[in-house]
Amino acid sequence: MNDFVLNKWWQRMSIDKREINHLIEENLHHSCPGAMESCVKITAIAGLPSRFGKFQVVAFQNDFDKKDHAAIVHGDIYEKENVPVRIHSECLTGDALGSLRCDCRDQLESSMKMLGEMEYGVLLYLRQEGRGIGFANKIRAYQLQDSGYDTFEANKALGFREDERDYAIAAHMLKSLHVKSIRLMSNNPLKIEDLKFHGVKITGRIPLIIPPNEHNSFYLETKKNKGGHMLDKDVEENFIEQEDDLVDYRI
Repeated sequence: MNDFVLNKWWQRMSIDKREINHLIEENLHHSCPGAMESCVKITAIAGLPSRFGKFQVVAFQNDFDKKDHAAIVHGDIYEKENVPVRIHSECLTGDALGSLRCDCRDQLESSMKMLGEMEYGVLLYLRQEGRGIGFANKIRAYQLQDSGYDTFEANKALGFREDERDYAIAAHMLKSLHVKSIRLMSNNPLKIEDLKFHGVKITGRIPLIIPPNEHNSFYLETKKNKGGHMLDKDVEENFIEQEDDLVDYRI
């Protein structure tokens, strides 16, 4: 297959130019009347060839805190049902530096590989370092963990909840991409419930189980025993369809 034919094939398998133009135009004067903390809008879309396959990257900006977020899209997800979705929160130490204290990089790479082999899907990369407490506070939490605290105890000792992440941002991003319903790649039941609360229609769950190593086994056990993470359920689940009371963030 020559480069011209390959490029045409890729265009057919991605969000096409007409849809891109529509998404960009739709977001030019985007606003969220009544929103208090998050109002994300699409600012740019570009091709992203990667070691995991051919993707497109969609840049989002939150009008409130000006943080940038990203959607890494494989195939054409526009107006699609049952889209495989991974929601990944930023982890500098794991994603970029290869830390073995967590399973973040392994989950990121595994989900990208899975999505690259599917017909279509999307990974949302959220700027919510350290389960929402920020990089400096995450390192403070690590310091406490070095003294014997578990990951949740350390957050509480610093004055935070066990998980400070906000999935309203993810819900808004999915609406902006015109994704109708999703199959969520996650082991976290609270993430599922929070996304549903924010109006995301979830039709199933795809497990993302990462084998522990000697440095993160206690961390993973804590997530399982205290956080309810489903680390022993490596079977896909289908969910009963929820009510059509979805929040429209695109108003």
